[in-house]
Amino acid sequence: GRYDRAITVFSPDGHLFQVEYAQEAVKKGSTAVGVKGKTCVVLGVEKKATAKLQENRTVSKISLIDDHVALAFAGLTADARVLISRGQVGCKSYKLSVEDPVTVEYAARHIAHIKQRY
Repeated sequence: GRYDRAITVFSPDGHLFQVEYAQEAVKKGSTAVGVKGKTCVVLGVEKKATAKLQENRTVSKISLIDDHVALAFAGLTADARVLISRGQVGCKSYKLSVEDPVTVEYAARHIAHIKQRY
């Protein structure tokens, strides 16, 4: 039916299909963990086996979205590339309008807003 088009639309039996689809995508992905210290953050990701024809250095689950802001993802790489690209554009836009480096809070809110919209 039409119950899988938005995150806020429930099916007649009470399911949020978009949430269930996202959970399945994460299961197919790898684990990503972030640990916050007093002056730093450490990101770690599970490295799964790559296909024979796939080069190891092309598979990265941690990406920079600005000079001092990184993003780790657990889901599908294709989905994350869209978020990374839009996050980088958001950070550049912030720098151009505010003339300061993007704050981590702004970057997180920007990406969360993109995710919530879709």
